[in-house]
Amino acid sequence: MRKLGGHDGLDFIMLYRLLECMRKGLPPDMDVYDGATWSAPGPLSKLSVEQGSAPVKFPDFTRGRWKDRKPTTLGD
Repeated sequence: MRKLGGHDGLDFIMLYRLLECMRKGLPPDMDVYDGATWSAPGPLSKLSVEQGSAPVKFPDFTRGRWKDRKPTTLGD
């Protein structure tokens, strides 16, 4: 079976979708808060290990505004 790229082609699909949103003037499916949230587990895991595998609080990058966020729609 031929490999389609990073994450079996999903990287291409996500990049394609981002560019499609930009071309059509649509809001992207992810925002900066999503990016920060997706990036946090690595550094937080490292911090936890350095502290003897102690629990580490996961930050709320939106400061509670995630409760009021509107869902992303896949419009064309």
